[in-house]
Amino acid sequence: MSILNSLLMLMQVRQDISWLIPVIIVVVLFIIVLAIVPVGTYFRALISKAHVSMGQLIGMKLRKIQFKMIVEAYIRARKAGLDIEVNELETHIMAGGNVLNIVDALISAHSANIALTLQTAKAIDLAGRDVLNAVKVSVNPKVIETPIISAIAKDGIELRAKARVTVRANIGRLVGGAGEETIIARVGEGIVTTVGSSMSHKEVLENPDMISKTVLKKGLDAGTAFEILSIDIADIDVGRNIGAQLQMDQAEADKRIAQAKAEERRAMAVSREQEMKAATQEARAKVVEAEAEVPKAMAEAFRSGRLGVMDYYRMENVQADTAMRQNLSNVKKDNNK
Repeated sequence: MSILNSLLMLMQVRQDISWLIPVIIVVVLFIIVLAIVPVGTYFRALISKAHVSMGQLIGMKLRKIQFKMIVEAYIRARKAGLDIEVNELETHIMAGGNVLNIVDALISAHSANIALTLQTAKAIDLAGRDVLNAVKVSVNPKVIETPIISAIAKDGIELRAKARVTVRANIGRLVGGAGEETIIARVGEGIVTTVGSSMSHKEVLENPDMISKTVLKKGLDAGTAFEILSIDIADIDVGRNIGAQLQMDQAEADKRIAQAKAEERRAMAVSREQEMKAATQEARAKVVEAEAEVPKAMAEAFRSGRLGVMDYYRMENVQADTAMRQNLSNVKKDNNK
């Protein structure tokens, strides 16, 4: 009986909560829809009068695209009166671009009456350049300061100059145009050429503006992303006397060459002297060797009878007389000295 009562009570409870099941299903479905459909972003765009369809938002979310950033950029563009499609922004962000940056650049260019299309802005952005900064530099010119540039006049005096180059961005040449490094290099080359063609460094010090005028005439901004407005010499100092230093170095080099040649001649003289000493020693050795043969020859002559005793004494007297005359001659020479 108790089991029957329990079954009856359970059936009654199920009947009481059966209405909750549809409610729970609806709540779960609503949560799923909110998780998939960006309702908040949709209403924000709708209120901002930059309508984006729900299908586009869902598609961007499913493709894992930053749809909130695209909607933000689209709202800014529509508020500024720019005619831009959401698909173009979506394509650009899929290519790795910065949609907020290009939209801000287009708004700035539109306000400043600068001709800048969306396609150009996208190309500049994808090329790795900051298109917004380029528009700012086009409106407000930028000053590029060069490092200290060393140049030598014809009189051999070194001049060290530093220049400030005022440039304005050329939007049309941002894609494929050279950057600031090229401008600095060309200005440095122009300064070196101008100073190097001056007869004296005093001419440059008296008229530093001649550097600016000469460099500006060269058209250094050709092929770059900038337009040079002015080149101003910020500082110029006198450096070393390179001409005198080169002469000193040349004299030192000549001195070393002369010393090397003298050393070579001395070595050759020492070598010749050593050769002569060796030849003399060799001759003396031969004389000693020959003198050693004389007693043998005399003994042989005595034995064979070709030389007598009186002949020997006469030879000794001749040698003694010759030695005496030689000694007397040496004494006279010493006295004359």
